[in-house]
Amino acid sequence: MSTYDAVIIGSGPNGLAAAITLAQNEQKVLVLEAKDTLGGGTRTAEITLPGFKHDICSAIHPLGIASPFFRQLPLTDYGLEWIYPPAALAHPFDDGQTAVLTRAMNESAASMGEDAGAYKKLMTPFVDSWQGILGDILGPFPLMPNKPFSLARFGLQAVRSLRSLVDKHFQGTAARGLFAGLAGHGMLPLEEATTASIALVLGMLAHAVGWPIPRGGSQALSNAMAAYLSSLGGEVVTGKEVTSLDDLPVARAVLLDITPRQITQIAGDRLPSRYRQQLENYRYGPGVCKVDYALDGAIPWQSAECRQAGTVHLGGTLEEISASESTVWKGEHPEKPLVLLAQQSLFDDTRAPDGKHTAWAYSHVPNGSTEDVSEQITAQIERFAPGFRDLILGKHVYTASQMQAYNSNYVGGDINGGVQDWRQLFTRPVARWSPYTTPVEGLYICSSSTPPGGGVHGMCGYHAAKRALKGIR
Repeated sequence: MSTYDAVIIGSGPNGLAAAITLAQNEQKVLVLEAKDTLGGGTRTAEITLPGFKHDICSAIHPLGIASPFFRQLPLTDYGLEWIYPPAALAHPFDDGQTAVLTRAMNESAASMGEDAGAYKKLMTPFVDSWQGILGDILGPFPLMPNKPFSLARFGLQAVRSLRSLVDKHFQGTAARGLFAGLAGHGMLPLEEATTASIALVLGMLAHAVGWPIPRGGSQALSNAMAAYLSSLGGEVVTGKEVTSLDDLPVARAVLLDITPRQITQIAGDRLPSRYRQQLENYRYGPGVCKVDYALDGAIPWQSAECRQAGTVHLGGTLEEISASESTVWKGEHPEKPLVLLAQQSLFDDTRAPDGKHTAWAYSHVPNGSTEDVSEQITAQIERFAPGFRDLILGKHVYTASQMQAYNSNYVGGDINGGVQDWRQLFTRPVARWSPYTTPVEGLYICSSSTPPGGGVHGMCGYHAAKRALKGIR
């Protein structure tokens, strides 16, 4: 086998980001992917019926379009096309009200009813300073902010629980429920201190850049990254599962786009016992049960606003969503879960045959769950779109345990690469001055189990590669 400057295990967004960063710096790079298709969490496949294209994991990409790393790549030259639905998000309620996030601040605020003014007052400064805030939030650990004043102003609102944030700013059902749904992406109880920041970042990006989808599926993002990497001289080999570091060709650096559990399996006795024990103590969060639908028509939403949104949050009020997320953390399955739904085919005609549509939905379940909760998910959709069941031509379900079987990075179905609470936000996977390094010389971690954590932004891979470059040189 050839000799390389760096070998990357895993071709998810972070693995490809690491490879690109190294290749941009004239390093000879090889990416090894266990599956026959590259992409990690950004894959698309026909898993229900022929002609219906479904995103296997990630689907909506506010962090993808906003990422400082992705923004400097010429991915549109390699086939990536972003589609922007008229509304980023709709959140319907049983009383007929629907909270909406669009690029227009006034339009979005108006959907919050009595909290319109409070919403604008809270969000406008963040939207105006979004690039500085996001650049610092997605920066490497230890954090050295480039825009300290903007970050400090953001931190005054963000370093608290979602419940604390909405109790301070909002009175009405719409704004409180909307923020609860946003915070639900963090897969944490809404009383956790990091949940306000999750909601604020996603809301800020809805106004600043939108929540776009890649034409043809999330696979298009992976393919564009791989094509650009190839133009830089990098190599990608699929269908190559690595079970030991001894399987690798000679390289000055090895970067692992995998989570701590797989690292302990692959690195074996090369890891010092104390560091290995720390990795074994790494905490994973709730899993997801994911359902993909092939539909005979568009989802018959009662709310007109939902028909304009790429993403729809189905969970009702703050109180309902809070109860649902808390139930999951108790190791139980909620009867009425928070459902995060995407309807890409409404805006991308490549996703389904003419006149047909797709729907992508998931809810949170206890880690390692083997339970199929697709009926509860379907019921939540039917709650706000009567007649939905009649449109189902086919469906595909991944339970949490099946998600892990599909992608070993999703330990127990956890798609975030580990819990992202205060105990494990910056000290992921362990408390080290540079969390991308390991005690083994030349061995680095570039997965979402390092700062800044989960999401399709490539920043974990970018920061790990920059650190690896120092070691190589």
